[in-house]
Amino acid sequence: MSFTITKSILIVTAIFSFFQAPVSASSPHVINFRSPNLYPESLAYDPTAQHFIVGSLNHPTLLAISDAGVVNTLVNDQSLPDTSSFLGVTVDIFHHRLLAVVYNRSDPSNGALAAYDSRAPHTRLFLTTLHDPASSPTAAGANDVTVDFSGNAFVTNSASNLIWKVDRDGKASVLSKSKVFNKTAAVPDMLHSSCGLNGIAYCTKGYLLVAQSNTGNLYKVDDEEGTARKIRLNRELTAPDGIALRRDGVLLVVSQHKLYFIKSDDSWSEGVVYDETALDSESFATSVTVGAEDRVYVLYGHLKEGILGNSQRDEFSILEVRSEDESAGEAVWVYVLIGFGLIYFLIWRFQMRQLFTNMNKKIA
Repeated sequence: MSFTITKSILIVTAIFSFFQAPVSASSPHVINFRSPNLYPESLAYDPTAQHFIVGSLNHPTLLAISDAGVVNTLVNDQSLPDTSSFLGVTVDIFHHRLLAVVYNRSDPSNGALAAYDSRAPHTRLFLTTLHDPASSPTAAGANDVTVDFSGNAFVTNSASNLIWKVDRDGKASVLSKSKVFNKTAAVPDMLHSSCGLNGIAYCTKGYLLVAQSNTGNLYKVDDEEGTARKIRLNRELTAPDGIALRRDGVLLVVSQHKLYFIKSDDSWSEGVVYDETALDSESFATSVTVGAEDRVYVLYGHLKEGILGNSQRDEFSILEVRSEDESAGEAVWVYVLIGFGLIYFLIWRFQMRQLFTNMNKKIA
């Protein structure tokens, strides 16, 4: 009996080792792609077409990036000024649209939202000017964009700390200019995207989550009334930029140095940063999105180089980022399942041995 149990343990240990290797050795997915002088600021994932979409700091261009790094041009809007850029980008899967925030480098305060058909030939559906008279003529305006199920788009303004609402037909209005956004004085960064309200994500429960780069604050904003309140966090965020919501409710917040994993159990009155992953600060991550199978990806667009104009880079990357805590939890579950399998196997062997022993006694 002891020999049988020992043999069984050795067999299951071998199986355990077989499963352990993939858990610890699996590498995150890295997508390298090439496009001269692109310097993309924003990243989105189109689950229908199964590719990523990036804009450009230097061109009014939207590119599709496959898992293998194959680049295809979706939009190259020659009707826009040569000094136009596409900053925030999102996909409206319910209405087959690509929404892109237009930034004019020669007239920063006059931003716009452009909508294109996500299906070829990607016709432009509307171009809505988003001008804020209260902002300085040299201050950057429109920044990031998200969309709800009805096709309403919500665009952040990083200079004046306001949020526009643009309906499905392209009509714009100011949704929120809450005083809550201005309780901490803005400290403008050298990058236009780091001066105020920045990343924005729509929650299906009827509100928006918004990041403010200069303060590190997160806000919950009602998508109808525009009322806003600061979300209490267990730790400070440093210069949050793009944000994205995973299907399990986890909020992903990217900064130049880190990707934060945040969850809430009370509909975002409070939030808990339960993990953070270090990023390559030189590559300057500016955006995060959720891809296939709820995998998390950040964009290394080298935006700082592009703004300073001291480089002619043609290679950029999209990197899968994993939470170490979540990965450890997945590994533990594998081990727990194997442990249950071992117990079941040993009990089964013991019962079978007893059965044969009893049968032999009856025959004898």
